[in-house]
Amino acid sequence: MEEENIKGAVRDAYAKVAKDEPRSFAVNSCCGGSTNFVSDISLAVGYKKEDLDSVPEGANLGLGCGNPTALASLKKGETVLDLGAGAGFDCFLAANIVGVDGTVIGVDMTPEMVDKARSNARKGGYKNVDFRLGELEHLPVADNSVDVLISNCVINLTPDKAAVFKEAFRVLKPGGRFAVSDIVLLKDLPDAVKQSVAAYVGCLSGAIMKDAYLETIRAAGFEGVEIVDETALASGFEGVEIVDGSTLSLDCFANDPTVQTVRSSLSLTPEELDGVANAVRSIKVVGKSLRPPLSV
Repeated sequence: MEEENIKGAVRDAYAKVAKDEPRSFAVNSCCGGSTNFVSDISLAVGYKKEDLDSVPEGANLGLGCGNPTALASLKKGETVLDLGAGAGFDCFLAANIVGVDGTVIGVDMTPEMVDKARSNARKGGYKNVDFRLGELEHLPVADNSVDVLISNCVINLTPDKAAVFKEAFRVLKPGGRFAVSDIVLLKDLPDAVKQSVAAYVGCLSGAIMKDAYLETIRAAGFEGVEIVDETALASGFEGVEIVDGSTLSLDCFANDPTVQTVRSSLSLTPEELDGVANAVRSIKVVGKSLRPPLSV
């Protein structure tokens, strides 16, 4: 798949998500059979009910694979950057922590998502959040200007992950830190899945090997890079144990028709489907930018 085709497909898919309000899901959804799919998936990947209740309605689209704000140890007055901010969920959580003396910047490449996030900010009365349209490989953010960088299940969607982490390193202040939740692989996916646009949009075929992901971060200049949590998917898409005892299946990770597309249109055998489930991991990664300031 060509890079521009990938970006176009991702942009189009998430534009549709941004426009779909309110969203409804079948009663027999993957997350415990609840009609409140978005809340279920968010609780399963690490958010608390008070998190969900503290943000404007429509900010949480249930698209994440973790809770990076919980890992980032945010402090009052800090400047936070969210890569792939979507409708603003993590940005608003961060803004609640850093307070009026802090700043939160959310970057997203989908105009409809940026519009939705800005609308949510107005609804919630957030004055310390700034949503910007831009690609993660070319961040509209100044050098050495950010204390903390977060991202939630978005970097796997970018074709050039090395460029994303180089940009992350550029914008972080010396001593700045990052906390990222993302999807990685332990082994190759079937060729049919790797070439599937739907699987790419659903955070599957854009993922890279776990070791390569970590090396890409280190190569950008970060130190202290480590995985602080890793979640496996169960064989057969049945659901896996999360820390709080809830279950989460591959359907929930995608939160779109991706898995159904993989099952129905790619003609994979049951063994290949099991292989897809066993290959995917959700990881939470942290690290620091320990370097002298960039010359300007």
